[in-house]
Amino acid sequence: MKQAAPLTITNAQLVTPNGIEYGAIRLAEGRIAALGAVSAAPGDHAHDARGKLVTPGLIDFGVFAIDKPALHFGGITRAALMPDQSPMLDLPSRVSYIAKSGKPDLWVHPLAAATRGLEGAELAEIGLMREAGARGIATGRRWIADSGIMLRLLRYAAMLDMVVVTHAEDGGLVGDAAATSGEMATRLGLPGAPAEAEALAVARDIALAEMSGARLHIRQVTTRAALDLVRAAKSRGAAVTAGVTPAHFMLSDLETQGFRTFMRLSPPLRSEDDRQAVREGIADGTIDLIASGHDPRGPEDKRLPFADAEPGMAGAETLLASTLSLVRDEVVDHARAIALLTSAPAALLGVEAGVLATGMEADVAIIDPDKPWIVDTDRMAASAGNTPFDGQPMQGRVTALFKGGVQVGD
Repeated sequence: MKQAAPLTITNAQLVTPNGIEYGAIRLAEGRIAALGAVSAAPGDHAHDARGKLVTPGLIDFGVFAIDKPALHFGGITRAALMPDQSPMLDLPSRVSYIAKSGKPDLWVHPLAAATRGLEGAELAEIGLMREAGARGIATGRRWIADSGIMLRLLRYAAMLDMVVVTHAEDGGLVGDAAATSGEMATRLGLPGAPAEAEALAVARDIALAEMSGARLHIRQVTTRAALDLVRAAKSRGAAVTAGVTPAHFMLSDLETQGFRTFMRLSPPLRSEDDRQAVREGIADGTIDLIASGHDPRGPEDKRLPFADAEPGMAGAETLLASTLSLVRDEVVDHARAIALLTSAPAALLGVEAGVLATGMEADVAIIDPDKPWIVDTDRMAASAGNTPFDGQPMQGRVTALFKGGVQVGD
C-alpha cells in the first residue's frame, strides 16, 4: 500500500513535542514532508481536519493479540507484540513471521521471549531473534525468579542494545492470587497477594539493570512503593522506564466487589492510594508511557468464578479516550498525553515514528477530543469485549487514521 499522491491535512491543531501548533501537515511518499504554515501543492489530495487534533498514529507497547479492527478503532498504527503467543515467540522463524504480519496498514513489532517457552530457565536465541526483527526482549506475563538468569539476560541485552521488558510481580509471593491483599480481598474471600510483591520485583530488576548497564522497561508499575523505586532509580541516572495501563489510573480494587471477571487483571487492581500514586507518577514523569495491555478474552476464559478466570482486558479501543481523561483532569496537557502514547513507545522500539516532524513516517491520526461515546462490550471491534469500562461514558475518538500517508479504512 503505497501513497499514490501527496496529502495535505489543513485546519489542524498539530500536537507536537512543543505543544499545539495551528496549521497544516503535508504527507508525501509515506513521510511527513512539511508542517505548520504550509499549503496544498497542485495535485495534492486535501483533508480538512476542521480544527481537530492531528497527532502521530498511536504506538501500543505490549499487546497480547494483533486485533487489527480494535487497534485501528483506537488510532493505533503500530503495536509491540508480547511473546506470549501460540506458539511462543522464542525462535527466530516465529519472530520473522510476526514482524512481516499486519502490513501495510499496521506494523507489528515483536518482542522476543527472554527465555525458552517463557519458563525463566534457559535464555532464548536473542541475538538471532534480533536479526529476525525483534525490537525488544520480554519476560511475558511472568517474572524471572532466578536472579542469575536475569542478570545474564540483561548483560546480553546491553551488548545488543535491546530493551528488556519485564513483568514486575514476585511469583513466589503472588502464586495463584486473584486480587491485591487488603480489605476488599478479605471481604470477598479472594486469594490475595501483597502489593509489596511488585516493589520487590522492581527493586531486584532495577539493581540488576544498573549492574549490567542494560535498558529496562517495567511494563506496568501500579503501586506507590514501586513508583518510588523507579523515581529514585531515574534520579541516579539509571536507564529505567515504566509503563501502565488505563485500568490502574482509572480504577481501584473497589471495583472487584461485584465479582465481575472483567475486573480480573494482571497486576490486579490496587488500593485507591496506589491509584492516586499512579496518577502522580504520570504527572511527574516517573511513568513514561501508557499502553492498552490489549488482551481479548472470550467467555471460556471469563465466565468463571473470579479466582478461576483468566486475567486480561481488551484495551485498544479505550486507550486514547482513557488517556485523554487525564487532560480533562489536569494531570497532563495534550502534548504530554499524546507523547505517552506515541513518542515514548517509539523511542523504546527505535522506530522513526511517534512525532510530527519532517522526515518521520506519515502515521497520522485526526482526533476529536470531545466526541462522546459509551463503551459497549457487545459492540466492540475487538475479538472479545472483556473491558472493565463496559457501560462507561468516554470522550475522545479518532475520526481519521493514516498509515504511511494512506487512509486506513478508506
